[in-house]
Amino acid sequence: MIESYKDFEEYIKRLDTKPTLLLHSCCGPCSSSVLELLVNYFKVDVYYYNPNIYPESEFIKRKNEQERLLKELGNNIKFIEGVYNYNLYKEKVTGMEQEKEGGARCKTCINMRMEQACKYAKEHNYDYYTTTLSVSPHKSSKMINEIGYKLQEKYSIPYLYSDFKKKDGYKKSIELSKKYDLYRQDYCGCEFSIRK
Repeated sequence: MIESYKDFEEYIKRLDTKPTLLLHSCCGPCSSSVLELLVNYFKVDVYYYNPNIYPESEFIKRKNEQERLLKELGNNIKFIEGVYNYNLYKEKVTGMEQEKEGGARCKTCINMRMEQACKYAKEHNYDYYTTTLSVSPHKSSKMINEIGYKLQEKYSIPYLYSDFKKKDGYKKSIELSKKYDLYRQDYCGCEFSIRK
């Protein structure tokens, strides 16, 4: 099990083939620097599964930007759109509406999205799955990786350790967003993060 970014870097450099990787993505800007890194080592497909995003028009705006970025980048990166169901998200976080950002509500939301990505990766025979979420300075990489490894055990598919904010990953995502003129949202996604 990889437990540090240094170990992650050493691990991917030792790969002698390009395994398939399903990358759960929350949006184009967050995926930009992550993709720039991972396409050197993996055959990456992007899975856009974000039923937490509110309102639906925002979900569509972010989806369109993600698709546009993939076209700009080339590299034959396939875009896969998950089902948008905000009611499912609301059911999962019922009772947690007043939680602070980064607390139990966010953990539940991240788990829901990563679990769906994990299941999709398993069903479609990917070698690995991971998420862009750790690129954000507002998200706990430790928590994300704990979820990833638990799901790895549950579904028997390897999780690729992520702490994509390391080595200026977040800063690079801002630079790439400017380069590709990407829409950068000013809230995480759900209605509660708008309130913040």
